[in-house]
Amino acid sequence: MEKVRIDKWLWAARFFKTRSLAKRAIEGGKVHADGQRVKASREIGTGITLTVRQGWDRMEVEVLALSDQRRGADIARTLYRETEASAAGREQARAERRASNAGIRSERPNKKQRRQIHRFLREQE
Repeated sequence: MEKVRIDKWLWAARFFKTRSLAKRAIEGGKVHADGQRVKASREIGTGITLTVRQGWDRMEVEVLALSDQRRGADIARTLYRETEASAAGREQARAERRASNAGIRSERPNKKQRRQIHRFLREQE
């Protein structure tokens, strides 16, 4: 296999759950090949560098092998190699997101904390 459609390869490499999601991401400008925006029908070969944005993450991967069939995750990981700069950047961004959310609590205040809040607000008036 020399060439494969980019939407099919992204699906086979398990970047997206379905080919339609891969196609939608490509059309939305979330996938670039060698720095250029691509169409879903573009055929790719080995050695091409892809930039894929998914949510907060941005991955830069080099295509090592081609496949048009979706296999297990361990086989899918052999189709590409993430660049070291991309992995370091994703890890740094993840750490920054965790640090920014460190002070945010998702639970409601208990009775004692509510009383303290009300007391504080009364003193501010």
